[in-house]
Amino acid sequence: MRAETQNIVTEIEKSLALLGQRMDVETAAHRLEEFNARVEDPNLWDDPAAAQKLMRDRQNLVDAMDTYNSIKQELEDNAGLIELGEMEDDAEVVAEAESALEALRTRAAKKELEALLDGETDGNDAFLEIKSGAGGTEACDWASMLARMYVRWAEKRGFEVELQEETPGAEAGIKSATYQIKGKNAYGWLKSESGTHRLVRISPFGKGTRETSFAAVGAYPVIDDNIEIEVNPADIRIDTYRSSGAGGQHVNTTDSAVRITHHPTGIVVTSSEKSQHQNRDIAMKALKSRLYQLELDRRNAEVNALHEAKGDAGWGAQIRSYFLQPYQLVKDLRTNYETSDSQGVLDGDLDGFMEATLAMDVSGKSRAEAQAE
Repeated sequence: MRAETQNIVTEIEKSLALLGQRMDVETAAHRLEEFNARVEDPNLWDDPAAAQKLMRDRQNLVDAMDTYNSIKQELEDNAGLIELGEMEDDAEVVAEAESALEALRTRAAKKELEALLDGETDGNDAFLEIKSGAGGTEACDWASMLARMYVRWAEKRGFEVELQEETPGAEAGIKSATYQIKGKNAYGWLKSESGTHRLVRISPFGKGTRETSFAAVGAYPVIDDNIEIEVNPADIRIDTYRSSGAGGQHVNTTDSAVRITHHPTGIVVTSSEKSQHQNRDIAMKALKSRLYQLELDRRNAEVNALHEAKGDAGWGAQIRSYFLQPYQLVKDLRTNYETSDSQGVLDGDLDGFMEATLAMDVSGKSRAEAQAE
């Protein structure tokens, strides 16, 4: 086997090792038997929330086992074909097997990253909040561009996107918008996007000058029903109001929009796209989501940039910069991952940035830096 091919095999084996470690491959079969026995319990659905969690956990284990076993089998099959082809001096067989291993390396690496999404709420749906920051009308326009970018990203992944609230800017764009993104690991992927995003471009509003705009992005997990978050009624204020709608359209004719203010934390959540009853339920879920995120931050001794720092979206707080003029570049300031395909990023091609952030180890170094040491 050529040295280059052996290196590919080694990389796949490393990915397999991590996948096996994450699912505890030694006990996986036994745990699946236990899941199957519990699924057959006739009283399983007496507690629907617990039953749903059991079914999700079982399916996650089945998916992890299938992924591990299929990659392992493909690795063994193609390594065997290369050995056979070399013995019989069949260059075509060797070339096909090497090509298959190259594709398998890419697949294994992606599955390895996905396996890192094993946090307590990584698999949950997500609330995604976007707020314009410093920059006035320019910032409102930038916030709307970010909203479009994330919607496009979610749609490309097959996720369901629901607009929960949107406040239009005075002249263009949006002041804020909140979406619920529904899909497997939605929060696990989106959590790395929380922070301030900076845009540099020539103003499209007739100024002809180079402008810098900011917008803040926050991602929060949608809390499962089986996770209890207590909200003291005395700690909140619930207001109803008439939504203005985007651009003056789809204006509610009744005071159906709901705003909930949580006094101890200063968190404010709103929902204006449904009936008043639905908006109240959505807003309360969003509040619990935000409170749970704060608890996770405290538990992990981390500070949430948007709600603990109390800072504005502006200079010194950005996690990513987007340059449209005088050159094309999008660069993440945490991982140094960058691309010159600015339009592709704004059209939702965000996986590279998310994967780079996910791959960072606990020391804050990128995978490439950690491996170089």
